[in-house]
Amino acid sequence: MSGLFHTKSIDALLAAAEDPARRLRRTLGPWSLTALGIGAVIGSGIFILTGTAAAGETLSYDSLLHAPLLDILMHGTGAVATLGRPGAGPAISLSFLLTAVACAFAALCYAELASMIPVAGSAYTYSYATLGELFAWIIGWDLILEYAVSNMAVAVGFSAYLNDILDNVFGIHLPKQLAGPMIAGGELTGSWFNLPALLVLLVLTVILVHGVRESAETNNVMVLIKVGAILLFVFGAARAVNTAHWQPFMPNGFPGVLTGAAIVFFTYIGFDSVSTAAEECRNPQRDLPIGILATLVICTVLYVSVALVLTGIADWRTLGNAAPVANALKELGYDGIRRWVSIGAVVGMVSSLLVFQYGQARVWFAMSRDGLLPAAFSKVHPVHRTPHVSTWVAGLVVGLPAGIWDIGTFADLSNIGTLFAFMLVSAGVIVLRRSQPERPRGFRVPLSPWLPLLSIACCLVLMLGLPLETWLRFFVWLLIGLAIYFSFSRRHSKLASH
Repeated sequence: MSGLFHTKSIDALLAAAEDPARRLRRTLGPWSLTALGIGAVIGSGIFILTGTAAAGETLSYDSLLHAPLLDILMHGTGAVATLGRPGAGPAISLSFLLTAVACAFAALCYAELASMIPVAGSAYTYSYATLGELFAWIIGWDLILEYAVSNMAVAVGFSAYLNDILDNVFGIHLPKQLAGPMIAGGELTGSWFNLPALLVLLVLTVILVHGVRESAETNNVMVLIKVGAILLFVFGAARAVNTAHWQPFMPNGFPGVLTGAAIVFFTYIGFDSVSTAAEECRNPQRDLPIGILATLVICTVLYVSVALVLTGIADWRTLGNAAPVANALKELGYDGIRRWVSIGAVVGMVSSLLVFQYGQARVWFAMSRDGLLPAAFSKVHPVHRTPHVSTWVAGLVVGLPAGIWDIGTFADLSNIGTLFAFMLVSAGVIVLRRSQPERPRGFRVPLSPWLPLLSIACCLVLMLGLPLETWLRFFVWLLIGLAIYFSFSRRHSKLASH
């Protein structure tokens, strides 16, 4: 059993990355890395969750499975109830700042490990170097879940938003049989297949296979469009701000701010995708920390700006709907800005899909190169120097389910997977500080080990706030992964064969 916890040396990881047969093309600089991060973090949620968190929500836990694990641990079956979650009101901007601070702890840990181990695979690779092969497999399997489920949900959302725009703006009506999921809420919908969800993923797969430079350039353009739409809203609607809407600024006190932070935390997940591009950076020791930390700072400024303007142009109590920004602009008669917000939302979804598909393929590539997945996944295209097999498989693995199911209800699986990855990365910093203190680091987490420990604590608390049903699904996924590991991966592991 001791072999389960053997670590792979950092030198061996770096040498594998330079293998000519599997070497990726290094073309990315700090701007492209930052754009990748913004592409993943800023999605359509900036126009939706901002209003939801400001207004608050009422949650009905109609069964024990839907109640947060923390409530069950503290109150037993009494957690099954209808609970009010007070909104943050105008102080939702403080919620975004509070969440950014919590994410910053994990971001700092990512930055240190990324500068030390500039190898594809993100948290999977870091866990292999610090905690051992079994932990690496678990987090790699976990990252596959995080990226895949998240993109399935985004692809379904993209299809719905695209149908709405085609109908309202261009008068084009896609047939219901080809424009919606076959199964929603466990019941047949009458649709045959959600074709737009699959098509957008296939188009992005072609772009990703063609080359990382082309993919980054496509993402850069989309990031500029959606950031432009956000800035247009911020500056265009700012003239309609009524400061009376900010009074009182914290209508539900600090508990409301905390509730808002819990709701908007998941808008920040995705900055870890920057580290998956490690092998395609020109100067990873310098550029990866810049990309990770710049992503967090820029996204925080954008989130806070949108929150302040939105709560300034509308009463925060009216923002608890599916399209709070669009509805607030409609009430003001700002239809031109509203159209650009809609475009920004669609482009934001496509950009998020591109970055997460990119990251997912790199995780599969890294695991395959280590022998934990079939060797085909680590093949590199002879011309484009991209992992084309894993990219195509990732596109189909996400695209086909997105065409069949409405998987929005599985979004919490992505959240628990991300938080688990954050915890292991933070633990990895502590381990390497003790085991290899002399190894050069392009960036160092300040106040170690206290900040990494604080990162672990924050992630654990947020995980406990997720429903029991999510925990059960997460453990089922891990059990499936362990079955694959012991039946295939352990026997084919290149580390175990040496």
